[in-house]
Amino acid sequence: MLISYALVYYIGAVTAGKKSDNLSDMMLGGRQVPIWISMFTMAATWVGGGYINGTAESSYASGLVWVQAPWGYALSLIIGGIFYARKMRRYQFTTMLDPLEARFGDRVTGVLFLPALAGEIFWSGAILTALGTTFGTILGLDFTTSIILSAAIAVAYTVVGGLWSVVYTDVLQFGIIIVGLYLVVPFALGETGGFAQNWSNYVTGMEQMGSNFSSLIPPLDGWKDPDWGPYYWNWWDSALLLIFGGIPWQVYFQRVLSAKSEKTAMWLSILAGFWAIIAAIPAALIGVIGFNTDWAALGASEPETSALILPYVLRYLTPELIGALGLGALAAAVMSSVDSSILSASSLASWNVYRPLVKPKASGEQLQKIIKRSIVIIGVAATLIALNVKSVYELWYLSSDFVYCMLFPQLTMALFFKGANRYGSIAGLVVAFILRFGGGEPVLGIPQIIPYPMVEDGAVLFPFRTLAMVSSLIAIYVVSKLTAKICPPRPLKNLRKI
Repeated sequence: MLISYALVYYIGAVTAGKKSDNLSDMMLGGRQVPIWISMFTMAATWVGGGYINGTAESSYASGLVWVQAPWGYALSLIIGGIFYARKMRRYQFTTMLDPLEARFGDRVTGVLFLPALAGEIFWSGAILTALGTTFGTILGLDFTTSIILSAAIAVAYTVVGGLWSVVYTDVLQFGIIIVGLYLVVPFALGETGGFAQNWSNYVTGMEQMGSNFSSLIPPLDGWKDPDWGPYYWNWWDSALLLIFGGIPWQVYFQRVLSAKSEKTAMWLSILAGFWAIIAAIPAALIGVIGFNTDWAALGASEPETSALILPYVLRYLTPELIGALGLGALAAAVMSSVDSSILSASSLASWNVYRPLVKPKASGEQLQKIIKRSIVIIGVAATLIALNVKSVYELWYLSSDFVYCMLFPQLTMALFFKGANRYGSIAGLVVAFILRFGGGEPVLGIPQIIPYPMVEDGAVLFPFRTLAMVSSLIAIYVVSKLTAKICPPRPLKNLRKI
């Protein structure tokens, strides 16, 4: 593991660092990143530790029908490529918040930066948490050391090389992810009776649990069965959150905007969606294998939480070398996502907050310094969150939750509704905030305030997140129309080019 970390640091800091001479290189790779590199760096960014750990965790605990992230994020990348990527690249924007600044002004954009920042930090915290639990299970390395070591290396080479460091290391890391995970599955299946036996036991076991969640295609497996109850609506709420909440991310648009052309931007996004599915297959199978494993026969106790199923399979069902490769795959997934996320949040802080609100005449060199300082600050914040919140899947969903409810309506209306204005944006943000957090948030300790129906075991199953998103879209449209005379809509244009 130390050798692999050293190799990643060398590629990121030494090789790529030579190509980041100015602000454009640091933020967008000079808009000259080849499509084959962009495709893999996009896929590697989405296929993080939360993606892999969360997929295994969900298939182990709830059934494949609840493994929504792989196909949800794949659809997100495809829809984003077709409808959003081309338009963003056409205007040569620098960040995801640029069209919002053009339409709604720099102060409103400064407020919208907060959910974008929170999403990136929670995302990074989730994937660092996934790595910490795995390192502890397999190597006996304590949780805190694992997280701090990984975060420190990712921060170090990202500070040096910016986007070029991130994309070069992502290509290496994605290769390790694919090889490592696909090597684990045959060995683990061999220890548990083969694929046919695993699948048969898995389907039977899920039915005995009374969930009927064992099918990949809901309509073929009692989709309207009364057993679903309110979970029918909760399933759709989560699915839509992943599909559309996966679009308004700076970490996504940083790759899109670094492409050489509109066409390249579209295709790198679409192809990355297919690669994300390919990387999820072994992770889902690991959850199936874990469900069928007799842990007592292996001299181990049942995993304390479902989040530990991946490290347990790596430790107890594979030879030591293969387990190490699987661990390398997870570490690579984490590093490839953390570096991208902290660079993206830092780019927003520098370009859309510091420059317009603090120092409008800041030079490129000064903005580079702000980005580097922000990388360190945001990296530390994500590390602290990872050390204090132990649930991978909750953090992972929460990060998409923020951007789905608050940023997706804003970005969509800014790009596709010519009449969107500042008052509409403010109204949409207020509506989304009230409806979303009125449903409470256990991870943040926020109680439920709005009496939404379908509450079971303290969890709100009513699709209030989608309600918040749709209501925000409507509020932006209606208020913008009503206030068009007193607050004329601004044209969509690039206010500042690198």
